[in-house]
Amino acid sequence: MKTRCQWACKTEHEKHYHDTEWGVPLHDDQLLFEFLILEGVQAGLSWSTVLAKRDNYRVAFNNFAPRVVANYSESKIEDLLQNPGIIRNKLKVRAAVTNAKAFLKVVEEFGSFDTYIWAFVNYKPIVNTWKTWKEIPATTPISEAMSKDLKKRGFKFVGPTICYAHMQATGMVNDHVVDCFRYHEV
Repeated sequence: MKTRCQWACKTEHEKHYHDTEWGVPLHDDQLLFEFLILEGVQAGLSWSTVLAKRDNYRVAFNNFAPRVVANYSESKIEDLLQNPGIIRNKLKVRAAVTNAKAFLKVVEEFGSFDTYIWAFVNYKPIVNTWKTWKEIPATTPISEAMSKDLKKRGFKFVGPTICYAHMQATGMVNDHVVDCFRYHEV
């Protein structure tokens, strides 16, 4: 039996996500955009709920292609708000479109979102040595700085907690507890 981070033991979605993706350094712009949107969707909800709907999100949001999402019409937004396969929160759906537009501006300025976002950690993952899940913070000074800069650039649903969750998901920080089998793998 593998020892996992405590949060990843409830559902098969969580186990699979934890065991294959969470904390792995990610440098693909489209996947970085996907996580940015999904982390924002999670606000006020459980990650398990979002993971269960992830495949539906990929279909509904054109596999998170930023250029496509940035050009969604009001009609498309209304269709999304009727889609039972996703979380039909008007602010979050509209934020995805707003964030796609802001994302493209960042890409234009920096050459890639990857270059921009990884600069917050000096292009190298932060490796923590947490012994228990309770030690892991919800925010850090880096996630606060990231949040502030993203908001300045027009992004929505990018508070410090969401930014820290994004950092964890995309491997900018290794927050697997030290006895988790994934700690040394990532």
